[in-house]
Amino acid sequence: MKSPALVPPPAKLGWLDALRGIAALVVVFDHSSYTFMADFRRELMPQFNTSRYGIMVFFLVSGYIIPASLERRGCVRTFWIGRIFRVYPLWAVVVTVLLAAHLLGVAELRDVGRQSVASVVVAHATMLQELLGTPNVLLVLWTLSYEMSFYLLVVALFTVRLHRQSAAIAVVLAVLSAASVTAGAVLPASALSGLVGTGPLIVCASLAMGFAICCASAGSPVLRRFGGVLGGVLALVLVPFNGTVPLWEGLVILAVMFLGTAVHRAENGRSTWRRTAGAAVVIAICAVGSAYWSGTDDHFARRGWIVAFVLAVLTFGAGLASRGRRVPPVLTGLGTVSYSVYLVHPVLLAVIDGTIGRRRQDSPVLEVAFFAALLPLCLLTHRYVEAPGQAWGRRLADRVRGGRQRPPSVGRKSFPCRRRRP
Repeated sequence: MKSPALVPPPAKLGWLDALRGIAALVVVFDHSSYTFMADFRRELMPQFNTSRYGIMVFFLVSGYIIPASLERRGCVRTFWIGRIFRVYPLWAVVVTVLLAAHLLGVAELRDVGRQSVASVVVAHATMLQELLGTPNVLLVLWTLSYEMSFYLLVVALFTVRLHRQSAAIAVVLAVLSAASVTAGAVLPASALSGLVGTGPLIVCASLAMGFAICCASAGSPVLRRFGGVLGGVLALVLVPFNGTVPLWEGLVILAVMFLGTAVHRAENGRSTWRRTAGAAVVIAICAVGSAYWSGTDDHFARRGWIVAFVLAVLTFGAGLASRGRRVPPVLTGLGTVSYSVYLVHPVLLAVIDGTIGRRRQDSPVLEVAFFAALLPLCLLTHRYVEAPGQAWGRRLADRVRGGRQRPPSVGRKSFPCRRRRP
């Protein structure tokens, strides 16, 4: 079967693709600098944390897009189908290639300690491994755990009809972040796993997640609400109490994603810009204040995080302000393959580190050569893995809907996905 051709995104969403493309390139530089630009990296990171900049832009964009996708479909079942076929195919291919490279002796896997292979596999299958006390086999996968938590929260709010309160939820999360720092609440990494055990937590969380998704996708209104709430509670327990980032930062990440949702609502007239701007100011103050007063890092490391966060918010704001303008095709193209760029580059770096080794001196030429080799590879993975996966997901979602598109359901109840009578 012929793979679907790459179709340029609608002009009104081009600015989002541009932001994703920029964020992906910055994250790639952050990770590749370990190998090719170590000296420069040591000078830059205390002043500007490039990794945090890139992922905060990604989280803002996800917050803008994901809830809108669910509300446009008006169906939790097709939302999960879309997400699964969007995220998992490339994830599975990348992890498989990494395992193959490890078996061939050209790349090393991260040490998972005393955890069994089965528990590591199950934790990664949920994509919540970062929040289940399990080391990521691929470093960048940690952000997908927060994305999955956000999906669960978005579905929870949709099923109980609180999805319109994005700005208020973002503010509450940000205030809780600042309050945790003020109260001196500091938890060890994966605190809940340490309390109940990693294995039991993985079993309980994976069963709860599967049950929550199935119930939220059911036809019964009672089951839908129960499943949605169960998934939301799971996310709200794991993010603050079992992450590897500080408690305050986990809450800030969720607040940032809901801020992206609030911006989308304001842009579409479902909220006011004044309310959204007020929420953005509160979130920025709480995030910067939490980072500065957390006391978990030295002054320069805190400065690097703060600068990255502020620049990420400003970058998103600049993209939003220029959304009516023409976006250069190269940026929208980068955005289209950004997920491939994000997942493929660590595998390529792992192979380079396992064969050639890291450079002792900075080499800008090798850094540029790495990008030149990476981007064509990502075009291929997008064309032959991502795009077919998304096409399969759309076809399955159409079958679930009975082959008919549902009208936008913003502000309506969450209805089961049934075939409509002609």
